[in-house]
Amino acid sequence: MRLFQKKDGGIVQLIDKEKMQEWPIELPLIFIEYIRSKQLDSYGDVKKQIEQYLEEILKDVAIPRFISVLEGDNADEIILALKRIEEISKKNIEMAKPIKKYLENLKRNKNKTILDLAGKVEENFAKANRRKELEKKRKIMQQMEKEFLEGKISGEEYAKSRKDYLLLKE
Repeated sequence: MRLFQKKDGGIVQLIDKEKMQEWPIELPLIFIEYIRSKQLDSYGDVKKQIEQYLEEILKDVAIPRFISVLEGDNADEIILALKRIEEISKKNIEMAKPIKKYLENLKRNKNKTILDLAGKVEENFAKANRRKELEKKRKIMQQMEKEFLEGKISGEEYAKSRKDYLLLKE
């Protein structure tokens, strides 16, 4: 176990990296994301130390294990890992980002299932990118609408912005 001593006398206890080596390959990524999204703010003055520890886990355990499987020769292991990555990328694309650059190598694989799964994961990345772009455009559009209603911009400018937004939305 890894212990972090808080100034108020409390202790934060997280599992050790060596123990994570025994976990299924996707669990360290899920663990990291869970701690970051749900628990990190509650750790107070040891938050930075825990963030550093999570980065260590990512670099020393999570990514190397995925990479060793993805660059390996065992098609069954690769397929299992890609299925897990696909599920993770559907739920939270940020967790799957470190694996993105290794998908290019998998496109050269002759196994149809591997190619299909790698394509699905890449589609999830593309969808996430599109959602981010659409969100940016939506914010711009809301600002333009506000300015139009206040009379700060012309109808033509508003119409042009609206057209750009609708084209991206389709």
